[in-house]
Amino acid sequence: MKAKKKPNQRTTTKQQEIVETEPKPNPVVVSKKLIYLIAIGLGILIVLFLWRANFSAFKFGRSTNSTADASSAAGTELIAGSHEKFAFLSGQVGQRSVVNNCGLSPASVETMPDDARIQGSCCQAIDLQRYQQQVQELKQYANYPQVPSDPYDVPVSLVKQNLQYDKTIQLTADQQVVYDQASQMADDKGPCCCKCWRWYAYEGQAKYFISQLHWSAQQVATLWNTEEGCGGPGDSQSNTPMPTMP
Repeated sequence: MKAKKKPNQRTTTKQQEIVETEPKPNPVVVSKKLIYLIAIGLGILIVLFLWRANFSAFKFGRSTNSTADASSAAGTELIAGSHEKFAFLSGQVGQRSVVNNCGLSPASVETMPDDARIQGSCCQAIDLQRYQQQVQELKQYANYPQVPSDPYDVPVSLVKQNLQYDKTIQLTADQQVVYDQASQMADDKGPCCCKCWRWYAYEGQAKYFISQLHWSAQQVATLWNTEEGCGGPGDSQSNTPMPTMP
């Protein structure tokens, strides 16, 4: 019977030395600072995503001037001239469709949906007594679709119609004289106190009434004063007889 070979002790020792000298893989170490930066980055991405999606929790109560969410339902259930409608248009309660302001241009209005409404005053706070007076006086213009029934709640469709008049109607020399006289007679020395959307819309409105219905300068000025939407107590009002519908 053959004797078993004893393992070569020198070879075994050398193999052990080789195994012991082989570099051991280092564990992956992630610093707390890196984790913190990743968390911040993810948080920023989530906030940006929700903001782009108009997530309501991130609106922080801001008024919406964009046209995407403008709705005709805002405040329409309230009676013009009432205390409730006054509170709504003044921004005290509810969310207005499109908040009126002096920087709102005709070009911006053209991009809005027709069922949106421009609501509120542009320069001063709405005066309740003056507001109620205006609503009452505007009732005599009920048969004119170019005239709003509420000076602080104007349908975008009406504004677009009047803006179209402003672009397309060319007054004759005599008609321009009537328009210029109306501007001098009006409290704001024109369709509005500033050249915002209202100025150009009511300029078109006046062009229509002067060229198509032969309104006088006094009639145009009276309407401008009545539908004025700058806010405040307003100035003196004229009492010119209304023209008859053609």
